[in-house]
Amino acid sequence: MVAAKTGWRENSGAFSEREQALCSFADKLTRTPAAMSPSDLERLKGVGLDEGAILEAVHVIGYFNHINRVADALGVDPEAWMEAPAEGGA
Repeated sequence: MVAAKTGWRENSGAFSEREQALCSFADKLTRTPAAMSPSDLERLKGVGLDEGAILEAVHVIGYFNHINRVADALGVDPEAWMEAPAEGGA
């Protein structure tokens, strides 16, 4: 989905309320994990995610954060089909 690749906030109209909540959660967990609070979980529950779905989302987000840091630390070049992130991007 192009809207996800170019920025979910800038293209929020392309996403459902549930997708926006997941994007916001993933962004916060990635950028400021120590700032996570019960209200972040309540927002996900409010858009229909149960505890199992939230746990799965946390695992996927955490895995991608982990593997990206491993690749960055080891100097792994991205695949040819991937574009480099914008300066300061995540």
